[in-house]
Amino acid sequence: MAGVDLTGANVVITGGHSGLGLVTTRALSAAGASVTVAARDPKRAARAVLGIRRVEVERLDLLDPASIDAFTARYRRSGRPLHILVNNAGLPSAGGLQHDARGYESQLAVNHLGHFQLTLGLQPVLRAAGGARVVTTSSGAHRMSDILWDDPHFRTGRHHPDLAYSQSKTANVLFTVELDRRWSDGGIRAFAPHPGIVPATAFNGSAGDEARRAMGLIDDLGNPIIDPTRGVKTLEQGAATIVLAAASPLLAGIGGVYLNNGDVSPVDASTGPVDMTSPPADVAPHAIDPGSAHRLWELSEQLVGTPTLETYSLVV
Repeated sequence: MAGVDLTGANVVITGGHSGLGLVTTRALSAAGASVTVAARDPKRAARAVLGIRRVEVERLDLLDPASIDAFTARYRRSGRPLHILVNNAGLPSAGGLQHDARGYESQLAVNHLGHFQLTLGLQPVLRAAGGARVVTTSSGAHRMSDILWDDPHFRTGRHHPDLAYSQSKTANVLFTVELDRRWSDGGIRAFAPHPGIVPATAFNGSAGDEARRAMGLIDDLGNPIIDPTRGVKTLEQGAATIVLAAASPLLAGIGGVYLNNGDVSPVDASTGPVDMTSPPADVAPHAIDPGSAHRLWELSEQLVGTPTLETYSLVV
């Protein structure tokens, strides 16, 4: 962020009050941006961001379509353009199979479909910025699963939380690819950063101490083991790639890409057993396939419904 001036820029960050989201909020605010933190629990979020300049908190529940519509309607009525949207909040890979009120698998519903609906609702204000970025936090876990096209909501009984999480993270990258293709002519570019493995986040904490020790994330006393050479990072190191996607001039003229370790990721088509002590994290071919990206967009429109022309005159 050295030399980056975001004075006058408006930012929305989902989950911008905890973990990587909070570090990102602080970094963008420090550069001069005005940040709206979108959170399911506004009171908790307000306590977390207390003292950070130019930050406001708004309620948003990504599992509730009505809450998403209410948030986007409020923002549009404010008359403010939106320069940076960071789709950061999500559900970790833990627990049994859960569906939302529509019958959609909960990790796909929150991590992808909720952000898909949010982004479509904010497209007019993104375009009004005259140059905007949509940043959707992904994960190296995308490598473990393509979209389960025949049963994305696990209605056939083959559910596993890690598989569901991996599918949702692939969806984040495919969404980024197709969004950039559709909207880049209107000045909206899209990025999918992988923050790395961050022991301090709830996502990695949900694995349990035994699993985290096996992965080399914590020592015998439960202290985090930070080793960026194998992708295990502090919160600040993990958030660096998210902030790069949101604000770095190094990405001017680029879009529709997956970022890893502060750069555009090479494609890694390797297959086989994954060593969880040093898992591969570069982008897999299935996550950037343009045909799959188009197919997922159309499926997502079917699942969340498409906006009417009267409501969102700028949606393409």
